[in-house]
Amino acid sequence: METSILTSTKKILGIAEDYTVWDLDIITHINSAFSDLTQLGVGPVAGFMIEDATAVWEDFIPDNIQQLSWVKDIVYLKVRLLFDPPTTSYAISAMEDQIQKLEWRINVQRESTDWVDPDPPVIIEEVP
Repeated sequence: METSILTSTKKILGIAEDYTVWDLDIITHINSAFSDLTQLGVGPVAGFMIEDATAVWEDFIPDNIQQLSWVKDIVYLKVRLLFDPPTTSYAISAMEDQIQKLEWRINVQRESTDWVDPDPPVIIEEVP
């Protein structure tokens, strides 16, 4: 089941789908989160952004369900911190810690599947 990125993010923020007053703000924060994820090496190499409610989560990561669930959590948490931050520093700190943990997990998973040795061994061929 494909779900709109904007619609699902609004739902988790407690905003009705048909209430569009804050859409520009939320879209801006979603795109900021996608920029951070692109720097982690997640999603399309050229980057990713949404402009309205037509983009779905599977457009960002079509074939990795586990990574997609982490991505959704990171986007939700980052948007919440920017759009409607908690009133206590304890809650903010807990959300920031959760984001760091999710980013670490994504990094570990990506490196285990897509890692490229930055300093490959030099192979010297012997000439007969």
